[in-house]
Amino acid sequence: MVNIDRSVSPNEIEKQKEYMAKIRALNDAYFEDKGVRRKAFALTLGCQQNEADSERLMGMAIEMGYEKCDSPDDASLIMVNTCAIREHAEKRALSLVGQYKHVKSRNPDLIIVICGCMVVQEHRVKDIKMRYPYVDILFGPSLIYRMPEHIWSRSEGGKRIFDPDNAEYKVAEGLPVCRESSYRAWVSVMYGCNNFCSYCIVPYVRGRERSRRKEDVIAEFSELVQKGYKDITLLGQNVNSYGKDSGFDYDFADLLEQLDAIEGDYTIHFMTSHPKDATRKLIDVMSSSKHVARHFHLPLQSGSDSVLKAMNRKYDFEKYISTLDYIREKMPDVTLSSDIIVGFPGETEEDFEKTLEALSRARFDMVYSFQYSPRRGTPAAEMEEQISKEVKGERFDRLLKLQDSISLASNQVLVGKTLRVLCDGPSKNNKDVFSGRTDGGKIVFFDGELDDIGQFVDVNIEKGDTFALSGKIIRK
Repeated sequence: MVNIDRSVSPNEIEKQKEYMAKIRALNDAYFEDKGVRRKAFALTLGCQQNEADSERLMGMAIEMGYEKCDSPDDASLIMVNTCAIREHAEKRALSLVGQYKHVKSRNPDLIIVICGCMVVQEHRVKDIKMRYPYVDILFGPSLIYRMPEHIWSRSEGGKRIFDPDNAEYKVAEGLPVCRESSYRAWVSVMYGCNNFCSYCIVPYVRGRERSRRKEDVIAEFSELVQKGYKDITLLGQNVNSYGKDSGFDYDFADLLEQLDAIEGDYTIHFMTSHPKDATRKLIDVMSSSKHVARHFHLPLQSGSDSVLKAMNRKYDFEKYISTLDYIREKMPDVTLSSDIIVGFPGETEEDFEKTLEALSRARFDMVYSFQYSPRRGTPAAEMEEQISKEVKGERFDRLLKLQDSISLASNQVLVGKTLRVLCDGPSKNNKDVFSGRTDGGKIVFFDGELDDIGQFVDVNIEKGDTFALSGKIIRK
């Protein structure tokens, strides 16, 4: 098979590094004159892939001589990484950008960057051009590597820059990264999506599938293990499609197996899997692995075959449940999670009842459920029989009630067992209690210490609630 190289050329990356050096020189001169560093602030909305992208945005900002800060009021560079998966996410992004007008009025030298999925859409680009004249730079998610060039141009007095799309949709390697955590990390293995589910905007804003070279993924992953990272999540809109676009005689299961062979004390997660591509080979690799978490997130979306067909999901419930059954056969201790969309256009009461039946059959530990939100430019947005807000809300409540009872039962079964938990530190709501997550992603509250942060601890579970577990650390 002929391998197809989808990487941005090394010359282009070197050019961007030259721009980083030029901007650093400007910022170093500012520091020498003023005695303070210019600062950069990043706001991330949306999925884990956006979080991973923002770590590269901040990595480039630091390489350009900015200092990371936690407030837009203190920043000389604001980077807003947007999401387009639901209308609410876009409205929130625009509302927050609207607040930065006052920040810009106090600091005319401030550079405001908007990037991410939202700004690939033509109507949003026009909207930002007209209504947000204080926004300096706009670019799509496949062009984050060009941010240094755009900042240099703007800082030198150039016009506002609108660079929303890249028809080639290549992969940029070698960008600096500023990771949010010292023990949890994201590693993107591929970008884009070819599935075109009728409700989803992702293929239109992130482009077609393109896989990173396995050598680049393995090198990044190995470095994280060497640095002591404990939880590493492999990312892709559909990780199961890894390699299919590039002519690799090598798939996601092969990659997972090779990463698992790297020595160290760590756990591998991955997301997201599409049910039509979740192979028995992948499940077999997971079940025999040393480091891959016994956690499978497999979005169902609906229990109705007619709705699944309208969604263009390319599987029916029987195929889905047979995959789930095989996962449980090979990994009896697996944690299973899923996504459900309530109120898809044309969903009848009978269709929704089938989704409730599917939840009762599947017995997911966790479900991420959403009321259908029309996305402009997708086929589902133009479908007849749009479901009313009231009906969607009523069905959503019923679904939550059922799933809460299932989640509670699955957590109560764990009482008395000892689970390995990665400690995140004091709980946000109670500083006297520590929290962390199991390999299956379940939240656990326990009696931790500061030295436990970023470490695996064994917790004996004493209580199982709907959304979390509680217990005590077993000290060796």
